[in-house]
Amino acid sequence: MLVTMERKSELGEFLRTRRARLRPEAVGLPDYGGRRRVPGLRREELAQLAGVSAGYYTRLEQGQSPNASDAVLDAVSRVLQLDEAERAHLRSLARPQPKARRSRRPEHLDRSAQMLIDSFRDTPALVIGRSSDILTWNRPAHALIAGQLPFDAPTRSGQRPNVARLVFLDEHTRELYADWRGKAKDTVADLRLTAGRSPDDPELTALIRELTLKSAEFASLWAAHPVHPCVPHRTREFRHPLIGTITLHNELLELPHTEGQRVAVFMAEQGSASAAALQLLTDLCAGDVPTPSDDMLAPRGGNRTH
Repeated sequence: MLVTMERKSELGEFLRTRRARLRPEAVGLPDYGGRRRVPGLRREELAQLAGVSAGYYTRLEQGQSPNASDAVLDAVSRVLQLDEAERAHLRSLARPQPKARRSRRPEHLDRSAQMLIDSFRDTPALVIGRSSDILTWNRPAHALIAGQLPFDAPTRSGQRPNVARLVFLDEHTRELYADWRGKAKDTVADLRLTAGRSPDDPELTALIRELTLKSAEFASLWAAHPVHPCVPHRTREFRHPLIGTITLHNELLELPHTEGQRVAVFMAEQGSASAAALQLLTDLCAGDVPTPSDDMLAPRGGNRTH
Protein backbone atom coordinates (compact mmCIF):
# COMPACT_ATOMS: atom_id res chain seq x y z
CA MET A 1 0.00 0.00 0.00
CA LEU A 2 2.86 2.37 0.83
CA VAL A 3 4.38 1.92 -2.62
CA THR A 4 1.01 2.51 -4.26
CA MET A 5 0.41 5.72 -2.31
CA GLU A 6 3.94 6.95 -3.08
CA ARG A 7 3.34 6.19 -6.75
CA LYS A 8 0.16 8.26 -6.78
CA SER A 9 1.98 11.10 -5.05
CA GLU A 10 4.79 10.96 -7.63
CA LEU A 11 2.27 11.28 -10.47
CA GLY A 12 0.52 14.23 -8.82
CA GLU A 13 3.79 16.02 -8.08
CA PHE A 14 5.01 15.55 -11.63
CA LEU A 15 1.81 16.94 -13.20
CA ARG A 16 1.66 19.86 -10.76
CA THR A 17 5.25 20.90 -11.47
CA ARG A 18 4.54 20.82 -15.20
CA ARG A 19 1.31 22.83 -14.83
CA ALA A 20 3.15 25.36 -12.68
CA ARG A 21 5.73 26.17 -15.35
CA LEU A 22 3.11 27.19 -18.00
CA ARG A 23 1.50 30.60 -18.20
CA PRO A 24 -2.07 30.85 -19.60
CA GLU A 25 -1.00 33.04 -22.50
CA ALA A 26 1.61 30.45 -23.53
CA VAL A 27 -1.16 27.97 -24.35
CA GLY A 28 -3.62 30.40 -25.90
CA LEU A 29 -5.68 31.32 -22.85
CA PRO A 30 -6.42 34.96 -21.99
CA ASP A 31 -4.47 36.50 -19.14
CA TYR A 32 -6.73 38.80 -17.15
CA GLY A 33 -3.94 39.98 -14.89
CA GLY A 34 -3.98 39.96 -11.13
CA ARG A 35 -2.70 37.28 -8.83
CA ARG A 36 -3.59 33.64 -9.41
CA ARG A 37 -4.15 31.29 -6.51
CA VAL A 38 -1.78 28.75 -8.07
CA PRO A 39 1.18 29.34 -10.40
CA GLY A 40 0.75 28.28 -13.99
CA LEU A 41 -2.33 26.51 -15.35
CA ARG A 42 -5.25 25.52 -13.21
CA ARG A 43 -6.54 21.97 -13.39
CA GLU A 44 -9.72 23.17 -15.06
CA GLU A 45 -7.77 25.03 -17.72
CA LEU A 46 -5.57 22.04 -18.51
CA ALA A 47 -8.60 19.75 -18.67
CA GLN A 48 -10.34 22.12 -21.10
CA LEU A 49 -7.32 22.27 -23.39
CA ALA A 50 -6.84 18.49 -23.26
CA GLY A 51 -10.49 17.82 -24.08
CA VAL A 52 -11.37 15.98 -20.86
CA SER A 53 -13.61 16.86 -17.94
CA ALA A 54 -12.14 18.67 -14.96
CA GLY A 55 -13.23 15.80 -12.73
CA TYR A 56 -11.48 13.22 -14.89
CA TYR A 57 -8.23 15.19 -14.97
CA THR A 58 -8.38 15.67 -11.19
CA ARG A 59 -8.69 11.91 -10.73
CA LEU A 60 -5.77 11.39 -13.10
CA GLU A 61 -3.60 13.79 -11.13
CA GLN A 62 -4.60 12.03 -7.91
CA GLY A 63 -3.59 8.66 -9.32
CA GLN A 64 -7.17 7.36 -9.50
CA SER A 65 -7.24 6.64 -13.24
CA PRO A 66 -4.82 3.73 -13.76
CA ASN A 67 -6.39 2.88 -17.13
CA ALA A 68 -5.93 6.27 -18.77
CA SER A 69 -5.87 5.86 -22.54
CA ASP A 70 -2.99 6.78 -24.84
CA ALA A 71 -5.19 9.50 -26.31
CA VAL A 72 -5.73 11.15 -22.92
CA LEU A 73 -2.07 10.93 -21.89
CA ASP A 74 -1.00 12.27 -25.29
CA ALA A 75 -3.44 15.18 -24.99
CA VAL A 76 -2.19 16.06 -21.50
CA SER A 77 1.42 15.77 -22.68
CA ARG A 78 0.69 18.08 -25.61
CA VAL A 79 -0.89 20.76 -23.43
CA LEU A 80 1.92 20.55 -20.89
CA GLN A 81 4.49 20.72 -23.72
CA LEU A 82 6.33 17.65 -22.44
CA ASP A 83 9.43 16.43 -24.24
CA GLU A 84 9.97 12.79 -25.20
CA ALA A 85 11.54 11.78 -21.88
CA GLU A 86 8.78 13.50 -19.90
CA ARG A 87 6.07 11.81 -21.98
CA ALA A 88 7.58 8.41 -21.27
CA HIS A 89 7.86 9.29 -17.58
CA LEU A 90 4.20 10.30 -17.46
CA ARG A 91 3.16 6.97 -18.96
CA SER A 92 5.28 4.99 -16.50
CA LEU A 93 3.72 6.87 -13.57
CA ALA A 94 0.14 6.81 -14.85
CA ARG A 95 0.12 3.20 -16.01
CA PRO A 96 2.66 1.15 -14.06
CA GLN A 97 3.26 -2.40 -15.25
CA PRO A 98 2.24 -5.36 -13.08
CA LYS A 99 4.63 -5.86 -10.21
CA ALA A 100 5.78 -9.25 -11.47
CA ARG A 101 7.05 -7.68 -14.67
CA ARG A 102 8.87 -4.93 -12.80
CA SER A 103 10.82 -7.25 -10.50
CA ARG A 104 14.59 -6.90 -10.79
CA ARG A 105 17.38 -9.36 -10.22
CA PRO A 106 20.48 -8.37 -8.23
CA GLU A 107 22.90 -6.27 -10.26
CA HIS A 108 25.37 -8.38 -12.21
CA LEU A 109 28.31 -7.31 -14.36
CA ASP A 110 28.96 -9.48 -17.40
CA ARG A 111 32.52 -10.60 -18.02
CA SER A 112 32.37 -9.04 -21.49
CA ALA A 113 31.66 -5.65 -19.91
CA GLN A 114 34.63 -6.05 -17.59
CA MET A 115 36.83 -6.97 -20.54
CA LEU A 116 35.62 -3.87 -22.38
CA ILE A 117 36.57 -1.60 -19.48
CA ASP A 118 39.94 -3.30 -19.12
CA SER A 119 40.65 -2.63 -22.80
CA PHE A 120 40.66 1.14 -22.15
CA ARG A 121 44.17 1.11 -20.73
CA ASP A 122 44.99 4.82 -21.04
CA THR A 123 41.44 6.20 -21.03
CA PRO A 124 39.19 6.54 -17.96
CA ALA A 125 36.24 4.15 -18.37
CA LEU A 126 33.64 2.72 -15.99
CA VAL A 127 30.28 0.95 -15.87
CA ILE A 128 27.35 2.58 -14.06
CA GLY A 129 24.55 0.34 -12.81
CA ARG A 130 20.80 0.93 -12.92
CA SER A 131 20.82 2.60 -9.47
CA SER A 132 23.95 4.67 -10.33
CA ASP A 133 26.37 2.30 -8.55
CA ILE A 134 29.81 2.14 -10.14
CA LEU A 135 30.05 -1.57 -10.97
CA THR A 136 33.61 -1.42 -12.26
CA TRP A 137 36.21 1.10 -13.36
CA ASN A 138 39.73 0.97 -14.68
CA ARG A 139 42.71 2.57 -12.99
CA PRO A 140 42.52 5.94 -14.83
CA ALA A 141 38.78 6.24 -14.06
CA HIS A 142 39.36 5.53 -10.38
CA ALA A 143 42.14 8.10 -10.25
CA LEU A 144 39.97 10.64 -12.09
CA ILE A 145 36.78 10.23 -10.05
CA ALA A 146 38.23 9.34 -6.65
CA GLY A 147 41.12 11.77 -7.04
CA GLN A 148 43.53 9.47 -5.27
CA LEU A 149 45.88 6.49 -5.56
CA PRO A 150 46.29 3.53 -5.27
CA PHE A 151 43.65 1.66 -7.24
CA ASP A 152 40.57 0.36 -5.43
CA ALA A 153 38.27 -1.97 -7.42
CA PRO A 154 34.52 -1.70 -6.63
CA THR A 155 33.89 -5.44 -6.57
CA ARG A 156 31.67 -6.01 -3.53
CA SER A 157 27.94 -5.43 -3.78
CA GLY A 158 26.72 -3.04 -1.10
CA GLN A 159 30.13 -1.36 -0.83
CA ARG A 160 30.40 0.05 -4.33
CA PRO A 161 30.72 3.80 -4.86
CA ASN A 162 27.51 5.41 -6.09
CA VAL A 163 27.53 8.36 -8.49
CA ALA A 164 24.54 10.14 -6.93
CA ARG A 165 25.84 9.63 -3.39
CA LEU A 166 29.26 10.98 -4.38
CA VAL A 167 27.79 14.04 -6.10
CA PHE A 168 25.70 15.12 -3.12
CA LEU A 169 27.53 13.76 -0.07
CA ASP A 170 31.23 13.76 -0.93
CA GLU A 171 33.26 16.96 -0.54
CA HIS A 172 35.91 15.91 -3.04
CA THR A 173 33.34 15.25 -5.77
CA ARG A 174 31.73 18.65 -5.17
CA GLU A 175 35.12 20.26 -5.74
CA LEU A 176 35.97 17.99 -8.67
CA TYR A 177 33.24 19.30 -10.99
CA ALA A 178 33.72 22.94 -11.98
CA ASP A 179 30.00 23.12 -12.76
CA TRP A 180 28.86 21.07 -9.78
CA ARG A 181 25.35 22.52 -9.94
CA GLY A 182 24.92 21.35 -13.53
CA LYS A 183 26.21 17.88 -12.64
CA ALA A 184 23.83 17.74 -9.68
CA LYS A 185 20.82 18.67 -11.80
CA ASP A 186 21.70 16.07 -14.43
CA THR A 187 22.13 13.42 -11.74
CA VAL A 188 18.72 14.09 -10.20
CA ALA A 189 16.95 14.23 -13.57
CA ASP A 190 18.42 10.87 -14.61
CA LEU A 191 17.61 9.35 -11.21
CA ARG A 192 14.00 10.57 -11.54
CA LEU A 193 13.68 8.87 -14.89
CA THR A 194 15.11 5.63 -13.52
CA ALA A 195 12.85 5.74 -10.47
CA GLY A 196 9.81 6.12 -12.71
CA ARG A 197 10.77 2.97 -14.59
CA SER A 198 11.68 0.97 -11.48
CA PRO A 199 9.36 2.04 -8.64
CA ASP A 200 9.82 -1.20 -6.69
CA ASP A 201 13.63 -1.29 -6.76
CA PRO A 202 14.51 -1.36 -3.02
CA GLU A 203 18.10 -0.19 -3.51
CA LEU A 204 16.99 2.79 -5.57
CA THR A 205 14.23 3.68 -3.08
CA ALA A 206 16.71 3.50 -0.19
CA LEU A 207 19.20 5.69 -2.07
CA ILE A 208 16.60 8.38 -2.77
CA ARG A 209 15.44 8.44 0.85
CA GLU A 210 19.03 8.64 2.11
CA LEU A 211 19.90 11.55 -0.18
CA THR A 212 16.66 13.38 0.67
CA LEU A 213 17.44 13.16 4.38
CA LYS A 214 21.14 13.99 4.15
CA SER A 215 21.22 16.66 1.41
CA ALA A 216 18.94 19.69 1.35
CA GLU A 217 20.20 20.43 -2.17
CA PHE A 218 19.15 17.01 -3.38
CA ALA A 219 15.74 17.36 -1.69
CA SER A 220 15.17 20.72 -3.37
CA LEU A 221 16.15 19.46 -6.83
CA TRP A 222 14.12 16.26 -6.35
CA ALA A 223 11.01 18.26 -5.45
CA ALA A 224 11.24 20.14 -8.76
CA HIS A 225 10.77 16.76 -10.49
CA PRO A 226 13.31 17.17 -13.34
CA VAL A 227 13.19 14.34 -15.87
CA HIS A 228 15.71 13.65 -18.61
CA PRO A 229 18.30 10.97 -19.32
CA CYS A 230 22.00 11.68 -19.10
CA VAL A 231 23.21 13.31 -22.30
CA PRO A 232 25.26 10.76 -24.29
CA HIS A 233 27.83 13.40 -25.27
CA ARG A 234 28.91 15.89 -22.59
CA THR A 235 31.95 18.11 -22.06
CA ARG A 236 32.83 18.87 -18.46
CA GLU A 237 35.62 20.70 -16.67
CA PHE A 238 37.30 18.91 -13.78
CA ARG A 239 39.39 20.47 -11.01
CA HIS A 240 41.55 17.52 -10.11
CA PRO A 241 43.77 17.49 -7.00
CA LEU A 242 46.60 15.64 -8.77
CA ILE A 243 46.70 17.08 -12.30
CA GLY A 244 44.88 20.42 -12.07
CA THR A 245 42.03 21.71 -14.22
CA ILE A 246 41.21 19.61 -17.30
CA THR A 247 38.42 19.52 -19.87
CA LEU A 248 37.14 16.08 -20.86
CA HIS A 249 34.55 14.77 -23.28
CA ASN A 250 32.28 12.19 -21.65
CA GLU A 251 30.66 9.54 -23.87
CA LEU A 252 27.84 7.50 -22.34
CA LEU A 253 26.84 4.22 -24.00
CA GLU A 254 24.06 1.89 -22.87
CA LEU A 255 24.99 -1.77 -22.63
CA PRO A 256 22.45 -4.04 -24.36
CA HIS A 257 20.57 -6.69 -22.35
CA THR A 258 21.57 -5.21 -18.99
CA GLU A 259 18.44 -3.38 -17.74
CA GLY A 260 20.05 0.04 -17.81
CA GLN A 261 23.78 -0.42 -17.29
CA ARG A 262 25.92 2.18 -19.06
CA VAL A 263 29.56 2.62 -20.01
CA ALA A 264 31.10 6.05 -19.40
CA VAL A 265 34.34 6.98 -21.18
CA PHE A 266 36.30 10.21 -20.65
CA MET A 267 38.53 11.61 -23.41
CA ALA A 268 40.61 14.74 -23.96
CA GLU A 269 41.10 16.67 -27.18
CA GLN A 270 44.18 15.33 -28.92
CA GLY A 271 47.20 17.59 -28.50
CA SER A 272 45.55 19.70 -25.81
CA ALA A 273 46.84 20.58 -22.35
CA SER A 274 44.06 18.39 -20.97
CA ALA A 275 45.37 15.44 -22.99
CA ALA A 276 48.82 15.94 -21.49
CA ALA A 277 47.33 16.13 -18.00
CA LEU A 278 45.29 13.00 -18.59
CA GLN A 279 48.41 11.18 -19.78
CA LEU A 280 50.14 12.25 -16.57
CA LEU A 281 47.27 10.75 -14.58
CA THR A 282 47.60 7.51 -16.55
CA ASP A 283 51.35 7.45 -15.89
CA LEU A 284 50.71 7.95 -12.18
CA CYS A 285 48.36 4.97 -12.21
CA ALA A 286 51.01 2.84 -13.89
CA GLY A 287 53.77 4.04 -11.58
CA ASP A 288 55.76 5.48 -14.49
CA VAL A 289 56.26 8.82 -12.73
CA PRO A 290 56.92 9.59 -9.06
CA THR A 291 53.83 9.54 -6.87
CA PRO A 292 52.80 13.06 -5.75
CA SER A 293 53.44 14.11 -2.19
CA ASP A 294 51.22 13.02 0.67
CA ASP A 295 49.81 16.54 0.88
CA MET A 296 48.48 16.22 -2.66
CA LEU A 297 46.96 12.83 -1.93
CA ALA A 298 45.36 13.72 1.40
CA PRO A 299 41.62 12.88 1.41
CA ARG A 300 39.27 15.85 1.31
CA GLY A 301 35.86 14.82 2.54
CA GLY A 302 36.18 11.25 3.77
CA ASN A 303 36.22 7.93 1.96
CA ARG A 304 35.73 8.65 -1.73
CA THR A 305 35.37 5.16 -3.06
CA HIS A 306 32.73 3.64 -0.80
